[in-house]
Amino acid sequence: MLALPAAIDRLAAARRWRYRASDESAAEPAAWAALALAAAGDAASAARPAEWLAGIQQPSGAVGVSASQDDPRWPTSLAMLAWATLDRLAGNARFASCIGAAAQWSLADRGRAARQSEHIGHNTELVGWSWAADTHSWLEPTCMFVLGLRAAGFDRRPRVQEGVRLIVDRLLPDGGANYGNTIVLGRPLVPHLQPTGLAVLTLAGQQQRDARIEKSLNYLARTVSGDTAAASLAFACLGLAAHGRLPLQAAAWIEAALDGERRPPTSEYERALLVLAAQPVDRWLPAASHTHSAATVNEDS
Repeated sequence: MLALPAAIDRLAAARRWRYRASDESAAEPAAWAALALAAAGDAASAARPAEWLAGIQQPSGAVGVSASQDDPRWPTSLAMLAWATLDRLAGNARFASCIGAAAQWSLADRGRAARQSEHIGHNTELVGWSWAADTHSWLEPTCMFVLGLRAAGFDRRPRVQEGVRLIVDRLLPDGGANYGNTIVLGRPLVPHLQPTGLAVLTLAGQQQRDARIEKSLNYLARTVSGDTAAASLAFACLGLAAHGRLPLQAAAWIEAALDGERRPPTSEYERALLVLAAQPVDRWLPAASHTHSAATVNEDS
C-alpha cells in the first residue's frame, strides 16, 4: 500500500483544495480533504482546510461553493460534517460555533415540495434539501445534510428524519439510485454508483427496513470494479463499507487508482475521496447523536 501514504502526504501538503488543477479552492474538496485527513489520523493537517471553510462561512451560518461564490450553499452540509468530525475525534469544541451556526441554517433551509404527479415516481411532497435555493429537494444534497446534521448531533430532529425517508423514497425499484428521480413517464431511470454509494452510506445505522436498500447494496457489489472512475469507486466503497459489505479487492482497487495505474487523481477532490474510502468507515462515520454546543438550535426544526 505504497500509494496510500503518498496520497495522504500530498493531501496534507496541499494549500488549495480543488476539483481540477486550474481551479480555485472549493468548499466541497476542502471538506472531503479535512474529513479524509482526520480519518487518517492527521488532525493537524485536517485543521487547515477546516479553518479555510470557517473563514468563508457566511454570517447566516451557510457556506458557499468557494470564497468568491456565496451561492449555492449546499456545501454547508459537508463543512458541518468535517467540523463535527474533527471536534469529535480531537475531543474538543474548536469548531463548535461554526457547527452551531451551520446547523441553525441547515435546519431552516428547505427544498421546495411539489404536488404529486402520476408522471413522477418519487414522493414530491417529502422535504429534504436542494442544490440551489428554492428548488426541489434532491437525493445527494439531502444525503449530505443528513450526514452533516447527524455528525453534529441532530439526527433525531424531524427535518433530518424526513430527509432519511426521502433518501429511501428516491431509491430505484430494483435498487440503486440516480440523481433523485425514480420513474419518469413510466420508465425507471438507470442507477449510478456515486449517488447509490452516498445514499446507502447515509442510510447506514438508520434502521430502515426497505428492500430497496439491500437491492442497492447488491447493485454496488456487482457493479463496482477496478475499472470504476475514482469518485464513483470511492463512494461505492464507502457505501458498502458502512454496511460491512466491502469487497476484499477494494483496497487493491483504491491503491491502483491512487497510484495512477489507470489515470492518476487529478485533484484534491478525487484524492481526498480515495483516501477517505481507504480508512475504516467506523473511524469517522457519525453513529449516535452527539451532545454539542450547537444543541441550542430551535427544537421545532
